[in-house]
Amino acid sequence: MSLRINDIAPDFTANTTMGTIRFHEWIGDQWAILFSHPKDYTPVCTTELGYMAGLASEFAKRNCKIIGLSVDPLDSHSGWLKDIEETQGHAVNYPLIADTDLTVAKLYNMLPADEEGSAEGRTAVTNATVRSVFIIGPDKRIKLMLTYPMTTGRNFDEILRVLDSMQLTAQHKVATPVNWKRGEDVIIVPSVSDDEAKQMFPQGWETIKPYLRKVKQPGS
Repeated sequence: MSLRINDIAPDFTANTTMGTIRFHEWIGDQWAILFSHPKDYTPVCTTELGYMAGLASEFAKRNCKIIGLSVDPLDSHSGWLKDIEETQGHAVNYPLIADTDLTVAKLYNMLPADEEGSAEGRTAVTNATVRSVFIIGPDKRIKLMLTYPMTTGRNFDEILRVLDSMQLTAQHKVATPVNWKRGEDVIIVPSVSDDEAKQMFPQGWETIKPYLRKVKQPGS
């Protein structure tokens, strides 16, 4: 069954570089980012894991945990993590799942449910679709899904921006416009009437069109 935004994120138990976890229990009451990799010792993913380690404190400020996934075993992960620290300048300070039986990849529709075998003998090419990002809320529902080709590094500054937007819009009846960054004006959602908006935004707003009302970011 395919996954959609607002579906409950599939729960699972898995071995990681920081011990065995039960996913929903590990998330707790926080946000979480699960991002997957087709193979250890792949060049683009090496840069990504290192960059995410450098951003870990920013995600922590936003009450968001990070967890990676690769289909290779833990002993392979251990060697790769050393390479990542050496080449990228950041030690990976979040767990990396060893999805050797492909369970998580299948649960999250990154591989077909009827895919046979294990990680053994598989290549980055056969695992090309295991290259996704999921943002999951404290309610354990999927808030974002992105899948990338192997040759294109993911933009985790953008993932941080999206997290800012989702956390803001979960608390206030606003949406964020194109290329929005934290601190910039936001949009009052159409379901809020002008009368309601006067109570919510007493400082006023700019009406560009009846359906397009810009207001300062709440709390900024």
